[in-house]
Amino acid sequence: MTTIVLLLLSNVFMTAAWYGHLKFHSAPLWIAILASWGLAFFEYCLQVPANRIGHVGGGGPFTVAQLKILQEAITLVVFILFAWVWLRETPRWNEWLAMGLVFLAVAVAVAVLPGRPTRSGVEGSATSERSSAP
Repeated sequence: MTTIVLLLLSNVFMTAAWYGHLKFHSAPLWIAILASWGLAFFEYCLQVPANRIGHVGGGGPFTVAQLKILQEAITLVVFILFAWVWLRETPRWNEWLAMGLVFLAVAVAVAVLPGRPTRSGVEGSATSERSSAP
């Protein structure tokens, strides 16, 4: 749960960094870039711990692929809300459908399968069994 909350918060900062300046077209580009860099710093301060805590190598439940797919779904939720509230853009039907397909990808990616992921693969797999043989 900590990983998901950190990913959610990091995405708020990153979405603001990437798209927040679109509301201020009259501001010079260099100001938009500096403001974006400043916001991205806080995104990284949340994103890096989220991935470390959530990754199987750090004792978390997710593989790196699962973390990435989960990240993309969270990004879409934050982006849709940001675009609607900040930029006053309402998603079209095809964008809702695309987001639904990404959520389906998350469900497939984090589906519980036999064996716990480890750094070298899945426990009990042929690779793990061969490497532990004398």
